[in-house]
Amino acid sequence: MSLLDHPNELSIGTASPFDPDSRILLSNLREELLGKYPDELRDLPFGPEEVAMEGAAFLLARLGENVVGCGAIRPLAPGVAELKRMFVVPEARGRGVGRALLQRLEDSAGTMGYAFMRLETGLKQPEAIALYESAGYKPCECYGQYSSNEMSVCFEKRLGR
Repeated sequence: MSLLDHPNELSIGTASPFDPDSRILLSNLREELLGKYPDELRDLPFGPEEVAMEGAAFLLARLGENVVGCGAIRPLAPGVAELKRMFVVPEARGRGVGRALLQRLEDSAGTMGYAFMRLETGLKQPEAIALYESAGYKPCECYGQYSSNEMSVCFEKRLGR
């Protein structure tokens, strides 16, 4: 069965990052990112526990019965959620899955009381940068572990506008 057999059956729902489908997507994301940033990511933690905490949410996207994407938010600072682990499988890219996931994560963050969303992505991910900019994210100073990483670019958005 091809993902293209279900063009209008996108569903997004909460899941545990420890579920088998979630683990597969997180592993695929890590593999893809290691191919782009081997030196930066080699020693960084990347397991489901990074997005499993109070104040966090993890979402899975499906086209029909096929799991095609994931994304998470977690607390970063009071009133600020951090977007993490956005990933869409290559064969589902360009079909609005990432944009729909991002919107649902923003909605979840707003419902949870967050006023801002921040995120980090890499300079070797122009498609991700374009998605975030088109969704209203503005460049901001890199934070935490990203502040000294030359490959990082960070964005912020006020939610609810």
